[in-house]
Amino acid sequence: MGGFLSELGKNLAERWMSLLVLPGALYLAVAAAARTLGHAHPFDLPHLTQQITTWASHPAASTVGGQVVLLAAILAAAAATGLAAQALGSLSEWLCLAADWPTWPAPLRQLAAKQTTRRRDRWNNAARAWHRHREQDAQALAHGQRADPAPRQAAERAMTRIAPEEPSRPTWSGDRLNAVAVRLERDHHLDLATLWPHLWLVLPEETRTQITLARQNLTRAATLTAWALLYLPLTAWWWPAALITATLTLTGWARTRTATDTYALLLEATTRLHTRDLADRLGLNPTGPLLVLTPETGDNLGLTPSGPLTPETGDALTHHLTPNPPPPRTG
Repeated sequence: MGGFLSELGKNLAERWMSLLVLPGALYLAVAAAARTLGHAHPFDLPHLTQQITTWASHPAASTVGGQVVLLAAILAAAAATGLAAQALGSLSEWLCLAADWPTWPAPLRQLAAKQTTRRRDRWNNAARAWHRHREQDAQALAHGQRADPAPRQAAERAMTRIAPEEPSRPTWSGDRLNAVAVRLERDHHLDLATLWPHLWLVLPEETRTQITLARQNLTRAATLTAWALLYLPLTAWWWPAALITATLTLTGWARTRTATDTYALLLEATTRLHTRDLADRLGLNPTGPLLVLTPETGDNLGLTPSGPLTPETGDALTHHLTPNPPPPRTG
């Protein structure tokens, strides 16, 4: 138990340093440089070096006690800055995924509604173009000709750049995650929100680890955008901070889209691959399991699902896993 606690403490300390203290210390260093250099001489390294030397020669920093207090103050300030970035990252993720945008405060809700409508109109136009190309290619194939697939593929890419399914949220990332639920409901009559907590418990450990890592990558990408927000006020002192802000913003945006797409792919693939296992455990697979025997000895190799995941199985799972509503109050 002592070794376990020691290793746990070591891992927590490493995460504390890497996620909070080190990025916070870098931010404090840039803030100090910005305050010292200003707009007039943004890259005056000799002046910055001289100022650091002046701070180091201060009597408070020349004693062991003063150095300990100074180090503790820097660590505390860096950790506080890191916590602020984590909090802003949660807010950034909440806005980016926009799962509950109809409940946002009035100004944000109205902006989100307009953006969603605008994206839906663009998507419908792109979807009509894609379906038109599909119909033309199908007609050409029916006449024994194979049309050039490039226009159809370009139309599909134009549609998916807006959203994989008809937009219902104001952001691409929000619609990318929502597309998983839409497709599973359409194809298999599965309610992902109801199914997922139960499915998670029967997933293999390796699958759960990969999904957890993908979710953590999404959180880190949102936190990177939050750091851009923290660097933005430094532009009032030092104009190169605007370059840092722009770089972090673009990087965070790109990583958020990539992480969201990876997370959504894993959610959909995992649900399609393992929902039959959950249905078999609950005895809800209408086709039942298939007994596999070796042809030489007739030994049982185990039970495998006997067919694809059907809408009937999805309906049965959704009905079985949905909690019953509370009974009406009497009296």
